This record gives sequence, C-alpha cells and structure tokens, in this order.
Amino acid sequence: MTVHQPPYPDVRRRALLGGLLAVASVPALAACGGGITSLEGEGGDVSGGGSSKDGITIGTANFTENQILGHLYAAVLKEAGVKVRVRPNIGSREILFPALRGGDIDLLPEYQGALLHHLDKKSRATEEGEMQNRIAMALPAGLQVLPYGLAENSDAFAVTRETAREYGLSSLADLAKHNGELTIGALPEVKTRVVGVVGLKEVYGVEFKEFKSLDSSGPLVKSALKKGDVDVANLFTTDVDIKAEGWVVLSDPKGLVPGQRVVPLIADRKADSRVRKALAGLGAALTTDALTELNRQVDKDKKDAEDAAADWARKAGLAK
Repeated sequence: MTVHQPPYPDVRRRALLGGLLAVASVPALAACGGGITSLEGEGGDVSGGGSSKDGITIGTANFTENQILGHLYAAVLKEAGVKVRVRPNIGSREILFPALRGGDIDLLPEYQGALLHHLDKKSRATEEGEMQNRIAMALPAGLQVLPYGLAENSDAFAVTRETAREYGLSSLADLAKHNGELTIGALPEVKTRVVGVVGLKEVYGVEFKEFKSLDSSGPLVKSALKKGDVDVANLFTTDVDIKAEGWVVLSDPKGLVPGQRVVPLIADRKADSRVRKALAGLGAALTTDALTELNRQVDKDKKDAEDAAADWARKAGLAK
C-alpha cells in the first residue's frame, strides 16, 4: 500500500478545517450535535448537555501508539482543567467499543478508516470528510466522533526485501500469484476484518497458507517477520522499524486500506466545549511525523509513554 505522508502545512490546515466542517455539517442523528466549527473550539455543546466536570476516563488499545495518544489526550485535557484518568492497554477495538458504550471509559483515540469499517463493514469510503460523516451517522446513540486531526497512521502489509525478491512482490495484488504459499501474521481480529484477511480475499483474491495470531506492528509479528516465521506482517505506517529494517510495504492499487486520520471517539455525556477545544488544539498540532517520532522514543529509546506524551505537549505549547 502507499504510505500516506503528512501534507504540506497549508494543505494540512485546509484538510483539518475540512474535517471540522464535515463534523459540523452532520445532522444531529445518533452521533453529532453542534460540533466544533473552528480551531478555537466554538460551537454548542452536544445534545443532552455533556459535562466533563466529574472527570474523564480515557481508554487505549494494546499497542504503543494508541497508548501515547491516550496520554496526549490526558495532557491537554489536564491543561484545560479536566480531571483525567488513563486506562492503557485495554485491548482491541472489539473490547474498547463495548467499554465505551457501557461507561467503563469515556474517550478513546481512534482511526477513521478502521472505526468506519468496525461500524459499517460494507463501507468503501476513503476520503476523510466522507468517512467522518459516515462514522457520525453510523455511531450508536450516546457516542460521537470529534474532528479528526493532522496525524495519520494507516495499516500496511509488509514483507522483507528477501521475500519481495523471491516471490516478486511489490503490491497486494502480487500476493494472489502465490495463493496457498504464504503465511500472514497479525492481531487475531485481522483475520475477520475488511482491512485484513477478509478484504484481501474480496478485493485482491488473496488466500494465505496460514494465519498466525500475533499482534499488529508489535514485537511478536516483527520478530516473526525477521525470523521468517511469517511472510507477510500487518504493520502500521508510523512504525519506525519499517525504514530501519528495510521492509517492503506492499502498495494498494485498489484502495483496500482507507485513510486513517487520528480521531477522538467520546461519549456524549462528557463532550462539552472545554473537551472539544482541547482535543481540537491537539489535533491541529500533532503531525504524522511527530507521532512517528513519539513511537520511536517509546519503542526504541524505551521512554515511558506518559512521559513522552507530556514532554511533547509541553514543547508544543499545549501543556505546562
């Protein structure tokens, strides 16, 4: 697939404003109310009068970047005067989503394309504004998606240079030439996801010899890829090991993998203007490059995720 690079500053600002306007334009169905219409966070509170006065519990998925994002959310919300608790490493979306609906957590960092496919497996939307609207309309009552930010982290399917040469692999379409020969490693849920085994078969006609339940862009799958225990690994485009190891990210000519802008998913009960403004400010400041560097600090330099997030927020002028 094609690795999405962060656009130039003026384009990024237009893209972000487009995302803000997309949210503001969604009818108040199950998900979105007044919405933020500017980077200052102006606009009415959601229908139902959400309030963060009793604090917010942030949940994160079980991979490094999502934990960093959770702590970034916490840093800017604390600066805004919101009492915050972070529950990191809860698990996959299949666990986090029910936790959010059930009230165990109030807010979590999400990714547009993956969230949309979780809500609507038939959706093939790829443009950020369209995905934002479709997410908002598909969310169950009580939840809403806030404006997406500049940073993006997409799914990628990668092979080693040796595997690419041996099998002549440069795109996802090439995998179908070797049906029944290759093993893929990923998070267990990838076996049943559209951006995963299901979509690879439907869109590209790919059939693997074996699926190994490991993790996605984590130590298990990367170790397996290095050792040759898997031929194809599900990685994330902000993973610094892709460049460091010289792995080949297979291109995606048919557009299976959608855009994955980082986007906050929050319960209506907590989505007041103070929260909206703080998270919009973070979204406008955090770039893909900055997020990639934070991943490197935690994964390679072994810096604590909370410390890395807090340091970055201070340097960005978003927290003291």
